[in-house]
Amino acid sequence: MCRYIETIRVVDGHVCNLAYHEQRMNRTRREVLGMTDRLRIADLLESVSLPMGCSKLRFVYDREGIHDLTSTPYAPRQINSLRLVCDNGISYPYKAEDRSVLDRLKKRQGDCDEILIVRNGHLTDTSYSNIVLYDGRQWFTPSTPLLCGTMRQSLLDSGRIREREINVADLTHYQQISLINAMIPLGEVVLPVGRIEPLEV
Repeated sequence: MCRYIETIRVVDGHVCNLAYHEQRMNRTRREVLGMTDRLRIADLLESVSLPMGCSKLRFVYDREGIHDLTSTPYAPRQINSLRLVCDNGISYPYKAEDRSVLDRLKKRQGDCDEILIVRNGHLTDTSYSNIVLYDGRQWFTPSTPLLCGTMRQSLLDSGRIREREINVADLTHYQQISLINAMIPLGEVVLPVGRIEPLEV
């Protein structure tokens, strides 16, 4: 049975982007699992202690409901280099527990800290985050992500980032790259574009 994940940032007891996580969970349940009833994540919070500081609230869900609700302290990974890897057939439109398509590409990162996946010449995501690129004036996110993340959508809706098509050749037009996901806000994990290693020949 396919299972799906939600991972939510909690800061000093405040659940971040809750509405976006509920929307994604219920959209996945409707489009993939064929379930039309709506679940409320807020109803789950009564059963878990939300500590001070930054923590990761995580649960798995499937046709039978929500399972394995946990809350753990969180610290971002140190990312100092990215390697471009190409897979023109990759698809990961829902946040599934089965990450085998991403794990397979991770094996090609070499001595870099993380991969940046290219599909049909377009930048998509890393193995665990969306990306945003800074051109000196504005942050842009590719219009071709593998997974439309909750942090990405929140930043688009607030106008803090803009969406555009970004090809590998366009990287020279940008100065910095920021990794973003539900746990990583814009600007927390940032590195120069020069730290992106080119595609394997």
